[in-house]
Amino acid sequence: MSALSALPASEPHDSITPDHSAAIAALQIRFGKQLSVNKAVREQHGHTMTWLANQPPDAVLTVQDKHEVAAAVEICNQYQMPVIAFGIGSSLEGQLNAPFGGLCIDMHAMDAILQVNNEDLTVTVQPGVTREQLNHYLRDTGLFFPIDPGANASIGGMVATRASGTNAVRYGTMKDVVLALEVVTANGEIIRTGTRAKKSAAGYDLTRLMIGSEGTLGIVTEVTLKLFGISECIASGICHFPTIEDACQAVMLTIQMCLPVARIELLDAMQIKACNQYANLDLTETPTLFVEFHGTDAGVAEQATIFTDIIEEFGGSDFAWDTDEAERKRLWQARHNAYHASSALRPEASALSTDACVPISRLAECVSATAKDIEASGMIGPIVGHVGDGNFHVLLLVDTDNPEEIATADGIISRLAMRAIEMDGTCTGEHGIGQGKQKYMQQEHGNALVLMQAIKSALDPNNILNPGKIWPKTMVAD
Repeated sequence: MSALSALPASEPHDSITPDHSAAIAALQIRFGKQLSVNKAVREQHGHTMTWLANQPPDAVLTVQDKHEVAAAVEICNQYQMPVIAFGIGSSLEGQLNAPFGGLCIDMHAMDAILQVNNEDLTVTVQPGVTREQLNHYLRDTGLFFPIDPGANASIGGMVATRASGTNAVRYGTMKDVVLALEVVTANGEIIRTGTRAKKSAAGYDLTRLMIGSEGTLGIVTEVTLKLFGISECIASGICHFPTIEDACQAVMLTIQMCLPVARIELLDAMQIKACNQYANLDLTETPTLFVEFHGTDAGVAEQATIFTDIIEEFGGSDFAWDTDEAERKRLWQARHNAYHASSALRPEASALSTDACVPISRLAECVSATAKDIEASGMIGPIVGHVGDGNFHVLLLVDTDNPEEIATADGIISRLAMRAIEMDGTCTGEHGIGQGKQKYMQQEHGNALVLMQAIKSALDPNNILNPGKIWPKTMVAD
């Protein structure tokens, strides 16, 4: 199923799916007013931040603790009704849609920070905690949680999609910072994967199996994370380049020289234009790198000096960096608002955000080819990316009432996905598969897809956990 196959948007169903009425009745007996079948509430929880059709669940259950999650899943498994976990609704590939109806379990009230272990640099939280909430809580400890996908996503949702973000080049992604999980399985059992120890050689790595599974293997009810110390000195800066290829070549050399940049983000000329208009900036509208250095005062100064030498080789200009916190926050807020800034370039259009990731040695080639493809199409499609780890995004602004534009956009997305896969990369670095990118799974994984499906069938034999995601329901053995 492509991102476009759901168009035009179908009307949301107004009544409970007949096959699920008995399950809904059982859930109402168990949970009372915590369960809602209100149409507006259901549509809100069928939310997608893209043009995929809204496919609401039959009911929404707001839970308070893991025992309620387990009880709800046990009932749904008994009646073979789908279950979709919901954080705050910031996923981008239709992960929260309910194509077969079912129950949406809203986890936002499970937002407790359970335990901070300063000495071990770890924290344990419930899945409804957001990344901004967590860092606000940690503000007086000297520690922080580095994964920042842009949106103020929930930690549970970030686990489900294997999120990363602007800090990934130095601190990694969710797979690198999650130590242990508490998970409700398809039969309603509560299990733990992992411990607070930094490593283990004891058995299968179930923690990594759950990370990025998009709620298809279990529902996360608790997460233990690594934390990091806040550096003595943090400096941010920007520099401009004649072309996208020059900017990407500078990034590649920066990484190959093992310069420990904390962030290195690419914004193309169109994205800079959008940011200028949206955030009242006055940046030169050419391909631009946003960078950030973490370390000691001397270390940051040294990194900035080396980076200056690197960018000069590729025509980089006007490099300026600053340790002022207010200026740094202003700069990165503009970067995090890239989605909304781009959308404002064509307010009447729908925004379709897609991403890909390639080895750093192929980055310049992939980004340049994609930019030329967008330019040749005549569409508006700003490019922005966490290019330090080879990941970049395109936001296409499309009139979904225009079949020609839809076809053009679909072609750009498909060519980008296949281009990345052919470069030994992936069709998605952090958005996930959901409903939107299922058609690329076979090309990327080959026979390994059969093993993935076998794991899904073993852990969820009734296929109740977020069915219709990653691959169509018909591809999972009964």
